Amino acid sequence: MQLDSFEVIGGRPLHGDLHPQGAKNEALQVISAVLLTDESVTISNIPDILDVNKLIDLLRGLGVTVEQLAPDTYRFCAGTVDIEHLRSDIFMKDAQRLRGSVMLIGPLLSRFGRAALPKPGGDKIGRRRLDTHFLGFQKLGAEFKYDDIKDIYFVQQPPSGLQGTYLHMDEISVTGTANVVMAAVLANGTTTIYNAACEPYVQQLCRMLNTMGARIEGVGSNLLHIEGVSQLKGTDHRCLPDMIEVGSFIGLAAMTQSEITIKNAGIDHLGIIPHTFERLGITLERRGDDLFIPAQDRYEISTFIDGSILTIYDAPWPGFTPDLMSIVLVVATQARGSVLIHQKMFESRLFFVDKLIDMGAQIILCDPHRATVIGLDRRSQLRGIEMTSPDIRAGQALLIAALSAKGRSIIHNVHQIDRGYQFIDKRLNAIGAQIKRV
Repeated sequence: MQLDSFEVIGGRPLHGDLHPQGAKNEALQVISAVLLTDESVTISNIPDILDVNKLIDLLRGLGVTVEQLAPDTYRFCAGTVDIEHLRSDIFMKDAQRLRGSVMLIGPLLSRFGRAALPKPGGDKIGRRRLDTHFLGFQKLGAEFKYDDIKDIYFVQQPPSGLQGTYLHMDEISVTGTANVVMAAVLANGTTTIYNAACEPYVQQLCRMLNTMGARIEGVGSNLLHIEGVSQLKGTDHRCLPDMIEVGSFIGLAAMTQSEITIKNAGIDHLGIIPHTFERLGITLERRGDDLFIPAQDRYEISTFIDGSILTIYDAPWPGFTPDLMSIVLVVATQARGSVLIHQKMFESRLFFVDKLIDMGAQIILCDPHRATVIGLDRRSQLRGIEMTSPDIRAGQALLIAALSAKGRSIIHNVHQIDRGYQFIDKRLNAIGAQIKRV
């Protein structure tokens, strides 16, 4: 694999419109759901990113017919699926490289009665257990086996098929909820899922499944009722704008003192994301479904009512998404004031701050989950350095830091950024950035 790098010349204000890509996390779920029917499913606003393209290739390998109708639109038909391909070395090798491959287990188990998957890869951001997925399948009656020598998970329906049940999920897992929902829609009887994740991605998946003939109630809440049906039909579905990219663009505008309009931002699905950036002092203006961020010479972090330091922490929806904690942290480095960043959900996601410190940021890493950022108030601009992207979200945060920094930066391993952000260098260069892929 060719591992590209970005050469970034920072300190240049940007100006123009940015159109967010389709939601990566939603796309991985709804594309997996095409396995639940033998009819055609058309999905639009699919982002052209590595992780999504790898998942589509996995479906092709399983025998799913894939037709690209437009740059962001695909028609899938899983009329014929080679279930034996799951045990092939090719499938195991490819699935192991993609964290999102875990989303295939629920629909394969539900429609074809069994599934096998290697321990999936993905970002190295700490322990990311899959117990919630498999405990859910077991509650539905599936038999589970883990081959600890080959690191392969096996699940299989009992002779009587999956049976609806009551599930209290042990963690509010987005992918765990989605996987169990896809398994339950074709189960016998009624399934109740309590403590379900209710992120917009899960809501979108449930709405898509309902248009396919599923019977899911409670969409948008943490209590789902699913009445199993015998089969699902085809449908058309459109992915939401990626709220993580929208948040990244807000941070980019503030850090580079740029005037940017985020077009068709899906504001009604952003939750508290805009408010969180406003607490960092960033001015936002809603114009229909567009977000306008004016150029700001400075922005000041709010404090709590009693004057104590602001704390921003991640939480399950409708709390602040953990995927934007890296962006919030880097934006705070150029603000006036201080903030405590508390990353609760992943213990290794803050370890990229050493690179920001090398750029001149004032950050105290309190422990693996907490960092105090003392804003520079632009008195001392970040400086360009050579660094490596450790994961998708930290990579995007480092790119934003490099664009705001004085001088030249080199970011290695931008394969990680490409996994989650579509042609990000070309799109930012179009509004005045200077990013060269080398």
